[in-house]
Amino acid sequence: MKILVIQQKMIGDVLASTIICNNLKAIYPKSQVDYLIYPFTSPVVENNPNIDNLILFDDNCRKSKVTFFKFLLKIKREHYDLVIDAYGKTESNLITLFSGAKKKIGVYKKHTYFIYSNTIKELLRPATNAGLALENRLLLLSDLKGNKKLDIKPKIFLTPAEIENGKQILEHNNVDFSNKIYMISVLGSGENKSYPFPYMAKILDAVVAATNASLLFNYMPSQKKEALMIYNLCLPQTRKNIKIDLIMENIREFLSVTHHCNALIGNEGGAVNMAKALNIPTFTIFSTWIIKEAWNSFENGTTNVSVHLKDFKPELYGEKSAKEMKNKTFSLYEEFAPDLFLPVIKEYVKSN
Repeated sequence: MKILVIQQKMIGDVLASTIICNNLKAIYPKSQVDYLIYPFTSPVVENNPNIDNLILFDDNCRKSKVTFFKFLLKIKREHYDLVIDAYGKTESNLITLFSGAKKKIGVYKKHTYFIYSNTIKELLRPATNAGLALENRLLLLSDLKGNKKLDIKPKIFLTPAEIENGKQILEHNNVDFSNKIYMISVLGSGENKSYPFPYMAKILDAVVAATNASLLFNYMPSQKKEALMIYNLCLPQTRKNIKIDLIMENIREFLSVTHHCNALIGNEGGAVNMAKALNIPTFTIFSTWIIKEAWNSFENGTTNVSVHLKDFKPELYGEKSAKEMKNKTFSLYEEFAPDLFLPVIKEYVKSN
């Protein structure tokens, strides 16, 4: 059987949908599983034994209708037996339609359901601690799994050489392995997903005061200026413990270094999901408008803990949608002072 799984979007989404690929290989061991993603997300699926081929959907396909049409024809020539669309937007709708696959599975939407042979209706409330983002992806396999128990946890596969390289990077930067080492997701993917800088600095001060841990900043090259602003807002003792010159050149290097950390602490996003896929503990600070129930996967109150303003001040939210709250992101962030959860994070770093 020849299968195509489609998941355009960001790194966290692509990593989440690898559970579809992993379980398809368990259901159909002799199948060929191809995974259609954006090129920049490929590092999180590298070395995954359950994915036979990556189909990369690059910017040219997005910007040029002619290139996109050629891409659709290429997909059609592959003669897939089964297509699973985990993305559910116009591009993936068309790819699914053009594939010509007999079985096409996607999320039910009034304007696109006819494209698919099977559709699922997404859950609105999580049934397990895996969270909605993962639970809804596994629903796409409902008609295929039979009696097989599905594995809901995404995994990242590092080679021994990569793990050793991560260790050498830390040694080269004089990181003390006798103390705790925390990877800090110091910035979110955008301003409206980043905990305010003075607040983040206060959190880092508290972590270092409680543990004397080494802190490693994870951020994109384009965010260096902002990362330095947070560094400079920290107390002198905290700054001594921040390895500000330790720069991870790419995602695989980030993964190889994170493998050696005691935990990842910081803004919700792809880095948190990657740490969980490496079985590294996480303390996540959610943006004030993100729906926590979708992405607080495997939260257990011990190794995986998260905080959201709604946890402390639910009266600010009522029944408003995420879209409505997004417009109030920054005024809500002002309400999300570190004092609300400093006791929680101090307790967390005692045991992680």
